[in-house]
Order: sequence, then structure tokens, then C-alpha cells
Amino acid sequence: MGEQQLLDRLWDFADPEASAERFSGLANDESETAHTRAVMQTQLARALGLLGRGDEALAVLDRVAALPAADDEPAAFAAELRARVAIERGRLAATDGRPADAVPELTRGVREAAIAGSTFLVLDALHMLALNDVGHEEVWATEGFDVLDGTRDPRLRRWGVALHNNLGWTLHDSGRLTGALMQFEEASRAAEAYGTAQQRHVAKWSVARCLRSLGRTDEALELQRALAFERPDDPYVQAELAALTEAPPTIEA
Repeated sequence: MGEQQLLDRLWDFADPEASAERFSGLANDESETAHTRAVMQTQLARALGLLGRGDEALAVLDRVAALPAADDEPAAFAAELRARVAIERGRLAATDGRPADAVPELTRGVREAAIAGSTFLVLDALHMLALNDVGHEEVWATEGFDVLDGTRDPRLRRWGVALHNNLGWTLHDSGRLTGALMQFEEASRAAEAYGTAQQRHVAKWSVARCLRSLGRTDEALELQRALAFERPDDPYVQAELAALTEAPPTIEA
């Protein structure tokens, strides 16, 4: 997981421009290995996608895909790069509103990540498939849960936050609210154990939002007020507080 620890330090998803600069710098640093430079290019592509520069991102991924494998490079390294390229192409297609194009790339990403022996990338691809393969969300999420059951690594276990949260929204939006709440609560437990501060905040918000849908407004309000105390400027929390405290309309005589 050493490589992922480095990527975690370099990524700031709230500031993709600064992240892109860091990845670009390492991608062009001749003191790094060819493999590391190629990995940095895939993350540069992801940052460019977040900045809305999809064409540039795809061009970067095309360059990575065209790189020749070194004679002494382990086969797993080549498979890992193929997985990363496929996953980022899928992510770009999903962001661009083209899930039909995203799904085959992400499926390829799962396969190549498995060949590379990268559980982290397998889970990344599975969580993206659970978001984008309409009608098969629960299948991909369940596959992700099965993978998680086989690992105790805290960084890998963090994927449970996204998998449970995403499945929660799939169930919520299809009206299966009790099942949705169970998934949101699982996401919150995973966030408390393995997640970031942002993930813990979002997970609690999702639980509260689902409680409102279930008509359990007192519980929802208590949770949202606690979140507002932590982050008073969060617009999503403020919107929920408004929805929970707004007086019902009266009928004029």
C-alpha cells in the first residue's frame, strides 16, 4: 500500500488544480521510476477531469496507454497501469454523463486490477460500477462487500464507506427507505472506523436525510443540528435544517 499512501498525501480533492501541479511535477521527475511517473500521469488525468479539462485528461491517458513496458518490469506493473487507465477513462465518461461508455472501461479496470493483484483498484472500479451500471448497482456493490470481507487493511476497509453510501442512495431513490437507512448506517460505521473527517460528516448527513424521508423528523433534526454545530457553513446541512423546521403552509379562509 506504499504507493497508495503516497497518492493519498498528494491528493487534495478540494483543490484539484494544486493536485494536478503535484502530479505533473512527479510525472516529469526523472529521478522517479518509469512506473511511478506513469502512475502520476494517471492521477494527473483524474485531476484534469475534475477541473473540467476532459480532452486533456484523455490525451494524458492515451500517452500512458502507449508507453512500452520495460523488459525488466513485473507483469503486475503493466496490469496495474492498464487498470488505472481504464478506471480513469471510465471515471471521465461517467463525469461526462456517458455511463454506457463508462461501464466497459470500469469492467476492464476490475479485470486488470485483479490480474495486478491490486485490491485497492478492484474496489475503486467496483464502486464506480455500482454508481454507473444502471440496474446492476446492487450486484456490483455486493461484489465489493465480498472483496472487503477478505481484508483487514484499514485503507482498503475505507471503501466500505463509499460502497454502502452509494447503495444507500440507490435504494433511497427507488423508494426502499428501510434498506437505504441500513446502508447509510453501515456507511457511517465504516466512516467512524476507517474514514476521513469529510466522510464521517457526509455519512451522518445521509443518515439524517434518510430519516427525514422515513418521517422520523425529530431524529433527523437532532442529527442535522449536531452537524451544523460542527460545520455551520455547510449548505447541505442548512438546507436540511430549513426543510425540517419550515412551518407547514396554512390554507387561507
